[in-house]
Amino acid sequence: MSKTDISVLIPLFNEDESLPELIAWIEKVMAANAFSYEVILVDDGSTDRSWEVIQTLAKQNAFIKGIRFRRNYGKSAALNVGFAATIGNVVITMDADLQDSPDEIPALYSMIVKDGYDIVSGWKKKRYDPLSKTIPTKLFNWATRSMSGIHNLHDFNCGLKSYRSEVVKNIEVYNEMHRYIPVIAKWAGFTKITEKEVQHRERKYGTTKFGLERFINGFLDLLTIFFVSKFGKRPMHFFGVLGTLMFFIGTFITLFLVGEKIVNAYQGVLQRSVTDQPLFYLALVTIIIGVQLFLAGFIGEMISRNSSERNEYGIKEKLGFE
Repeated sequence: MSKTDISVLIPLFNEDESLPELIAWIEKVMAANAFSYEVILVDDGSTDRSWEVIQTLAKQNAFIKGIRFRRNYGKSAALNVGFAATIGNVVITMDADLQDSPDEIPALYSMIVKDGYDIVSGWKKKRYDPLSKTIPTKLFNWATRSMSGIHNLHDFNCGLKSYRSEVVKNIEVYNEMHRYIPVIAKWAGFTKITEKEVQHRERKYGTTKFGLERFINGFLDLLTIFFVSKFGKRPMHFFGVLGTLMFFIGTFITLFLVGEKIVNAYQGVLQRSVTDQPLFYLALVTIIIGVQLFLAGFIGEMISRNSSERNEYGIKEKLGFE
């Protein structure tokens, strides 16, 4: 399969009004810069005329490719399937609502090819969103920077990004993990990540498809990525250590209570029975939880060892092999 310069990947849901204008804009930019390219439109179960519009555009333009889901699976699923289908040396993602400007494509492409970055993430410094959206977004980005260690990105959720082809072919995006692609890529070994300030345009057609619940789901997804990346192949290192620690704390408290009882009895000091003390039951609960956590780690380790992906690692390059 021959490579092209750029694959433009556009996930969409009910964006039939904006698609013709967006495609014409992309075509104009590509022609002006003499890029070889493809545009992959992933229809995420739209209920409007989006697929009919895609079919019409594909008949008129050979560079357009379309993928249609049977139902709405979410942006992460659309990106994951689209990534697998791309053939460009550089993959650029953007939203279909015309809030991302195709005029940014040449600079995003250059930063990958000439400057050597793995990922360039757009930063919509000046936004046209209401405070109900911008304030949670700032908190979300702050939390992501703190947990991921990627301190040079201000806008993780910006849909306008460019990737080296190798990056999108070596990561998996699922659930609602599209917000954390730079984080996933970093933990897969792609560390040359930067951002570029891009234009944020007001929505021209339709309404936003996202609500406030995405920030709650987004935070939970961040915790999932953090845990899986750290302990996905070695769950015993988390559950086993925590379980062992709690078991010994509970055991120590129990032995302390028993020892204190023996010493007081030897000295003739009256004291309540060990089993009458609330601290004893706290120690007992700690021991039980510790055993359960240890068993959870052991079971997780057994599942991990039987997984088909247990020995899959990111190999950057090989030398001396045919």
